[in-house]
This record gives sequence, C-alpha cells and structure tokens, in this order.
Amino acid sequence: MRKLMTAAAFALPIFGALAMSGGAATAQETLKIGYIDPLSGGGASVGEVGLKTFQFLADELNAKGGIQGKKVEIVPLDNKTNPQESLIQAQKAIDAGVRYITQGNGSAVAGALSDFVTKYNERNPGKEVLFFNYAAVDPVLTNDKCSFWHFRWDANSDIKMEALTNYMKTAPAIKNVYLINQDYSFGQSVRTTARAMLAAKRPDIKIVGDELHPLLKITDFAPYVAKIKASGADTVVTGNWGQDFALLLKAAADAGLKVGWYTYYAGGTGGPTAVKQANLNHQVFAVGEGIPNVDVPGAQAVEKALRAKYDFSLFYPRAVNEMRMLAAAADKAKSIDPVKVAFALEGMEFDVLHGGKGVMRKDDHQFFQPIYIASFGERTEKEPFDEEKTGWGWKLVARIDTPATMLPTTCKMERPN
Repeated sequence: MRKLMTAAAFALPIFGALAMSGGAATAQETLKIGYIDPLSGGGASVGEVGLKTFQFLADELNAKGGIQGKKVEIVPLDNKTNPQESLIQAQKAIDAGVRYITQGNGSAVAGALSDFVTKYNERNPGKEVLFFNYAAVDPVLTNDKCSFWHFRWDANSDIKMEALTNYMKTAPAIKNVYLINQDYSFGQSVRTTARAMLAAKRPDIKIVGDELHPLLKITDFAPYVAKIKASGADTVVTGNWGQDFALLLKAAADAGLKVGWYTYYAGGTGGPTAVKQANLNHQVFAVGEGIPNVDVPGAQAVEKALRAKYDFSLFYPRAVNEMRMLAAAADKAKSIDPVKVAFALEGMEFDVLHGGKGVMRKDDHQFFQPIYIASFGERTEKEPFDEEKTGWGWKLVARIDTPATMLPTTCKMERPN
C-alpha cells in the first residue's frame, strides 16, 4: 500500500502538468517533452536551471505557433540523479502520452534511459519514444552503446578534452597536473582521456594526483584540496559539475590554493561565485559550445531575454539547438511522429545559436558544432555579461571549428525498417 501511495504521489504532478492549458489540451493538440532530471537532492540546482531553460524555449516556440501547429509542453519529472528512479519516471511519462524525453545530468542516467527507450521501442512498434540528451557526455553513448533512439546535442567528453588539451599544450607554465573527478562513468572517462591526451601532447607534464570521489555526496572538499596543495600541482583538471564544482572551489578559496583550473562546468550554478571568492582572475577555464560574451546578435538576444525572465545565464546553449532542431526536423518530416522526426534529424545541418554550422552525424547521432574555451575573470567593454552578479564574466580564449571537433566513432547502429 505504501508503494502504491508513493507511486500515486509521483504520478500526480505528471498528470497535473498534462492537464494544464485549461484542461482542454489532448495528446493530439500538444507535443509533450518529458524533462527527466534532478529537481531535488544534490543535483537540484542544475536541474531547476535546465527545467526553466526548456520551459523558456517551449514558450519561444509556442509564440511562433508551436511545432507543426502543436503546443509544446515541458513535463517536469524528478529523477533525483538516480538511474532507477529515472526509469520509473520515464515509464510514467510514456503512460501519460509523452513520446519525447530529454535528460542531461548524469551519464549513468543517460545510459539507463537509452537502454530503456531502445527496448521499449522494440516491444511497442507504432508507439516509439525518442531520447534527446542535452548534457550527458560519456563517449560510450555514441560509440559502443549507441542507439537509433538516442540523440546527443552536447559534445562528448572526449571532444571536450581534445579541445582542452590542445589549448593546454600551448601553456608552458603547466608542469604538474592534478586530476579530480566524480566517481561514475563520466568522471572516469575524463580522468582516462586526460591522462592519455596529455601524455601524447605534453609528455613533460607530470600527473601528480588522480582522485575520484562520490557523486554529489561530498559537503566539505577541504581534505581533497589539502591533497592537491601537498602534491605541488600548478594545474587541476576536473569534470565536476553542480555542487561538486562549487564546493570544491569554495574549499580551494578557504585554503588559499592558487592554481590553474581546466574544467567542463565551471559556469554552472554557484561556480562563478566560487571562482570570484577564490580570486582566481582568469585562472579558471571552461570548454563548451558557447559563452554569453560571444558577439553574435541572435545569441545575445536569447541571453538577455533569459536573464530578464529567470535571472540566470544561458548555461545550456545546446538546449536551444536541440529544441530548434526538433522543430526543424518536424517541419522536414511534416510530422511529430518520433520515427519520422528521427530520420529527419539524421545528417541534419543547422546554424547553431553561437554562430557556425553544426551537424547531427548519422553514424552515431552525435551533434558536432564549434567548441569554445573561455576564462573567467574581470571584464572589458567587449564582455557585456557578468555571472551571478560577481561583476566577472567569461572571456573567449579559443574557438575550434566544427570539422576539427569530429572524432571517429565505433557505433554500429541498428535502424528500424
């Protein structure tokens, strides 16, 4: 009975969300996207930002008539950054008529969802579901464990590390590197790839520490920072995100640790504030598919509108590309049927938010786009946007065009007839 009551409690927000718009909307009148990410627990800060970003983008599409005349609705589903909970939420969403799901925080979650959707579609022809991945970057998802039903808009961690290490190899001051990452598939991938790429590009660099820690469980990183300090490292490489990055930098500030930081997600909630408190002026670098202070009129217009509505920056430019490409694929297919949309997405070229061409590679459903490296610190007149009211902002230091980001894939994809 307790389990049934709990399931009912979880289901209520879903059906409540589906009954919005005056209670008149039906599955035929709306295109529902299930947003499966943490809305409670340690990952809630990034999950809430993602949810509001997707709701903002749905409003943008709806203001232009929706997708194929259908209103776009984002259905929030709290997975608590847990793979098993994610599958429960995915099934509930499907039972409620959702045929598109999106998720980003946690590659272990993404792997579970990709496998679940693939098996579900095999068992339920004519009721297929698509999984749009906007931030889970374990390379295996578009390599050995690729699926026709999974599309990824974020650059995978190997692509990002290739860009980071190409930049790092030009910095002679880097001599001693400490690796600290979250102990799950993504963090393990970051440490392995960083070791291999640094060894190939800068064999003189020493790895003086290599640490894995539990995901979103550590509240005090002081012991870890003490190890970094004792190692003599001049540089830290980390894929940490959410509170695991913000609290790591807070501990570094408390300990007076002054090193260079090469990161994936320093721009996430709390990250910029922690960097400013540590007084690491342009000593923290991040890699991604766009930054606020890139002078592209369309991108800056979205940035201004999002900040005006929610008072946070566009941390997920890839979400913009995802939602706009969904609309473009539906227009191309003249349908919102997931199978037809999937085939329309394969090989699609698209003008990405921050300028340049992106392409959804047919072989593995990995999206390729220009990649940026930026440092965070004091701004000039060329950097109009600050972050988290720190007065500091992101400064572009390198841009890698799309063709140079394309790594090979081992994907052997099975497609539906």
